[in-house]
Amino acid sequence: MKKVFVLLILLCFIWKTNAQVESDKALHFLGGNLYGLVGAGVASQISKGNRTWTFVGSVGGSILIGLAKESIDKAQYDGWDNDDLLATVLGGASVGVTIDIFKQRKKRRRAQQFRDAIGANGLLIPELSKEGKQAYPSLYVLAISPKVLQGN
Repeated sequence: MKKVFVLLILLCFIWKTNAQVESDKALHFLGGNLYGLVGAGVASQISKGNRTWTFVGSVGGSILIGLAKESIDKAQYDGWDNDDLLATVLGGASVGVTIDIFKQRKKRRRAQQFRDAIGANGLLIPELSKEGKQAYPSLYVLAISPKVLQGN
């Protein structure tokens, strides 16, 4: 119920502020979203999923397209608008934050599934045999409990 109340209040604020935002700024925000998504995808591939670089790529992509668009506006219409650039960058930043939130949720869910699959809250410590060697070492590398073989 608390979440629904917070969401309702947030929607009321967004609804009221939507009328005050120019349509041009909304288009810049959308453009920043799209190019921020592209920048985040490229940065994520290059950095092998590093959270920081994914966010930097998202903001960087939106900054690049924002600067390019404002440069074109300056050349064609003799008008540079910092508010348009800010709206574009905010669009990229919002995509970066959203990607980070959903990646962390997916990561936590996978970790929980792994813990549930091995039947423990952490990795099991292998039992040592009489010779001092680990019992079933290859099973632990694969994160399989030896209890599977023992039938327990």
